[in-house]
Amino acid sequence: MDQRLLSRTFVELADNLVADFDLMDFLCLLTDRCVGMLGVSAAGVLLADRDGELRVMAASSEQVRLLELFQLQNDEGPCLECFRTGAPVSVSDVTTEIHRWPRFAAQAHHSGFAAVQALPMRLRDEVVGALNLFRADAGPFDPVGTLIAQALADVATISLLQQRTTHLSALLNEQLRTALSSRILIEQAKGKLAERLDIDMEQAFSALRAYARAHNRRLSNLARTFIDGTEPLNGLVV
Repeated sequence: MDQRLLSRTFVELADNLVADFDLMDFLCLLTDRCVGMLGVSAAGVLLADRDGELRVMAASSEQVRLLELFQLQNDEGPCLECFRTGAPVSVSDVTTEIHRWPRFAAQAHHSGFAAVQALPMRLRDEVVGALNLFRADAGPFDPVGTLIAQALADVATISLLQQRTTHLSALLNEQLRTALSSRILIEQAKGKLAERLDIDMEQAFSALRAYARAHNRRLSNLARTFIDGTEPLNGLVV
């Protein structure tokens, strides 16, 4: 594992305790670094809204985003169990859990994922969501990697709760609602860009995010202007 990247990741996650807090970019950073450092195939984040309902807020790939949505729509799976119990859930082979989560296990296998680990995003008794790691190969998760992933989830949770404390619960709830609206805009922009350039959705998202960062733009604002035609995305690199 790249120790310098690990250290930088913790700093970046903690450094999001600023006024101009971009929730979507923050969560994308968390999922991207989990994939880059922990040897997993994909990662996703589910967060609870003000009514306690889980929402898919970030995913490292389109495939895992759809699987996370499938869990929520069918109300079963390790990530929901992790959120509800506040305890980690680790599954080394999803095919052995057909009796436990029949629909999720079948869908995960169909989507190319053989193992899953869900880690709670919690501080004391407050659970705000779950960090979910997926692997294409069956087998137990590395204990050291699990400790690191939980530490990343803990730092992210502290950042989120710090924002709630600083700006009051109403503001964080508004951020979550805004992030959900932003997610819709981003999905629309991904589809438009994918169709225009004849690329897949993941490539489209990577290109949009890279352009936003290179031009110091909020991802949701860029998506909105691209959809309405006022932002041509000159210099976008795929």
